[in-house]
Amino acid sequence: MSVERTRASIQRYIDSQHADLSMMADDVVFTHMATGDEHRGVEAVRGMLDYVYHQAFDARAETRNVICDGDHAVLEGLFIGKHIGEFAGIPATGREVQVPICVVYDLADGKIRRGRVYLEMPVLMKQLGAVG
Repeated sequence: MSVERTRASIQRYIDSQHADLSMMADDVVFTHMATGDEHRGVEAVRGMLDYVYHQAFDARAETRNVICDGDHAVLEGLFIGKHIGEFAGIPATGREVQVPICVVYDLADGKIRRGRVYLEMPVLMKQLGAVG
């Protein structure tokens, strides 16, 4: 796949703030690398994104860098928001968070097939007051 096609697919996804999943393959898999949790299929990924960005947090992703090469893309950014619902056993704190995030995407035929999410959980837990 061309770098341009990869960049176009990833940019459309980024620009939608995770709302447009039309560039996801039917059998897409997102893995949270810190826990190993996997979300398989478009609806499972949609549910995970809705939970993280709209139920547990009122959040958005702020992109710092996107690097594309053929069938792969890497996004570096920040997860920014307010903790509004239960997350990792922690009830809503109302705290603001700003956490480094990196996602590695594998694509085929213009569709995202896999996302590996690296969210700095120690930073998040500290900001939520879960660790001293």
